[in-house]
Amino acid sequence: MRRRGLDFRRPVRRRFPNVVWWTLCGILVLVLIVVLSREAQIESTPTISRKPNQHDTITEGLITDEMLSPNSVTRQITDQIFLAKAFVVIAKESNNLQFAWELSAQIRNSQALLSNAATRRTPLTVGESEIAIRDMALLLYQAQQLHYDSATMLMRLRAKIQTLDEQMSSANEKSAKYGQIAAEEVPKSLYCLGVRLTTEWFGNPNLQRKLRERKQLDAKLKDNSLYHFCIFSDNILASSVVVNSTALNSKNPDKIVFHLVTDEINYAAMKAWFTLNSFRGVTVEVQKFEDFKWLNASYVPVLKQLQDSETQSYYFSGHNDDGRTPIKFRNPKYLSMLNHLRFYIPEVYPVLKKVVFLDDDIVVQKDLSGLFSIDLNGNVNGAVETCMETFHRYHKYLNYSHPLIRAHFDPDACGWAFGMNVFDLVEWRKKNVTGIYHYWQERNVDRTLWKLGTLPPGLLTFYGLTKALDPSWHVLGLGYTNVDPQLIEKGAVLHFNGNSKPWLKIGMEKYKPLWEKYVDYSHPLLQLCNFH
Repeated sequence: MRRRGLDFRRPVRRRFPNVVWWTLCGILVLVLIVVLSREAQIESTPTISRKPNQHDTITEGLITDEMLSPNSVTRQITDQIFLAKAFVVIAKESNNLQFAWELSAQIRNSQALLSNAATRRTPLTVGESEIAIRDMALLLYQAQQLHYDSATMLMRLRAKIQTLDEQMSSANEKSAKYGQIAAEEVPKSLYCLGVRLTTEWFGNPNLQRKLRERKQLDAKLKDNSLYHFCIFSDNILASSVVVNSTALNSKNPDKIVFHLVTDEINYAAMKAWFTLNSFRGVTVEVQKFEDFKWLNASYVPVLKQLQDSETQSYYFSGHNDDGRTPIKFRNPKYLSMLNHLRFYIPEVYPVLKKVVFLDDDIVVQKDLSGLFSIDLNGNVNGAVETCMETFHRYHKYLNYSHPLIRAHFDPDACGWAFGMNVFDLVEWRKKNVTGIYHYWQERNVDRTLWKLGTLPPGLLTFYGLTKALDPSWHVLGLGYTNVDPQLIEKGAVLHFNGNSKPWLKIGMEKYKPLWEKYVDYSHPLLQLCNFH
């Protein structure tokens, strides 16, 4: 067999060993990792030209590296101060006043070091703080030797908290009691005004003649095309503010009629005041409830209850229930028939068809004529609801352990406010709402359905007969809490419900101007009685 020529021989394959291939691959992978890591580092590194934002500036000013460091001298001193303050309380409780003084002195020393470091804006050094840390450590060790350990501290602090809670509860109870007493007292200036007006009424024949001349306006008292408001009050100045603020903010004051009912004691003074003063043409009628022939114990259950000696003792002392009833529910004002007349408005005004009821502790700051055009959709009462989440719902006012209450009323039904209410007297008479009120009053003789006051029976009487009004019509709370200024600005009627009435010294100072701007302090009688 002939051998192939050299040109036709198959070339010999040269193969790299496997080790070489793996080495090359490894180098490539390492190079790739290095490149990627450098790119990531470049991307994550902030540029020098980046401007710090506001958050960075605030953080830099408040939180320093020293504070974040677990080995910070400042943190050590701060921790010592907190612990020493706790030991000061315990030492005083143990009547170890000398040791408490030493701890307090060392606390002041440590606080001075921290203050100096903060002022110069440089961290504390170990050298300058070593003595303070050592001295404080010795005192803290001494406290431990005095058995001021953590367990003892907790027990004593718990006892202290319990004692403080009891003291706070007692203080709150006393505050409520004294506040209630202050709210019930008649200021000397108001008493003076009533006496002077009564004297003026009986000593000045011109006043009575002037009142007789106004009798020609009697037709307005029964004209249902006008705007009729009613107030039941024995407070002359408060009633005057209601009338005056309504008149000054009304677009048509000559169409406003105020029906004011008071008691026999204040009757002459009320007549004198509203005869002496004019309120932009507003018609004001003054009556006394003692003249109402229908108002007797056989027709009015609450009148019989109010005359009961046991009920009067309950209102004035509360001793027969061992003081379990809060003092706010034992206010003697609930004994006044003026407080219950709101349930007899159709009897007081038998000819009228619609009335707006106003409390005497309100201020009107917008025109109220729009209330008379509101369609109550067959309801009797138009009122602003007061429920927020679980607050001011029916279960807050009524006793739902009583089967009669539980069977007839939804505990989560929304409460509403007396103080500015639109009453449709036609529907009232048709649905015999006063009879409903009598039914519930007769079943609460033993005060087991509700405690006292007029709102709980109102919630029962007008249950299912109340239309919710826009909240801006009636803003409450100016007599006991802080109210959103925007709500006050938008409110048509501002209600000073609560003990802090604006005519009292305990009134909330920031809300008094809203009421006082409707008082003419230049009036001669007000000046004589030191109103200011």
